[in-house]
Amino acid sequence: MVANNWVMQFLADMLGVRVDRPTVLETTALGAAYLAGLRLGWYRDLEEIAGLWRCERSFEPEMPEEERSRLYDGWLEAVDRVRSAPAEHDSSH
Repeated sequence: MVANNWVMQFLADMLGVRVDRPTVLETTALGAAYLAGLRLGWYRDLEEIAGLWRCERSFEPEMPEEERSRLYDGWLEAVDRVRSAPAEHDSSH
């Protein structure tokens, strides 16, 4: 997801905050490796690991507030519809 510029920009727009993309996109695997390294004593603490993080690109909010609000309200409405939909039952059992 973080490799997609459109998704990153949309996230920044909808949250109204700057969103940073890391240089290493596989952050889940990297985080696991960092924690293993921490356990093995390769790193002093989490602050040392945090100091290794690098930003490849930042995305600033650009969407007008009116549009953001309209899209967010539409999302809330869609969530409400899904949550209130009757549950489907599997008749094969």
